[in-house]
Amino acid sequence: MGYNDRGGNSRGGGGGGFRSSGPREMHKATCSDCKQETEVPFKPSGDRPVYCRECFQKHRPARY
Repeated sequence: MGYNDRGGNSRGGGGGGFRSSGPREMHKATCSDCKQETEVPFKPSGDRPVYCRECFQKHRPARY
């Protein structure tokens, strides 16, 4: 049985998957709606639409 210095947490990592290593790397993209250049916190793959902040709010499903 190996020694686990995380107090028995076998999932490892912890912290909910959020990085705490400073600001996120941003990638340039063109909004699929308004065609304005924007920056997103992920590398767009090209197979899904990317929206700027304003257009994303319009496309987001309503929360109940």
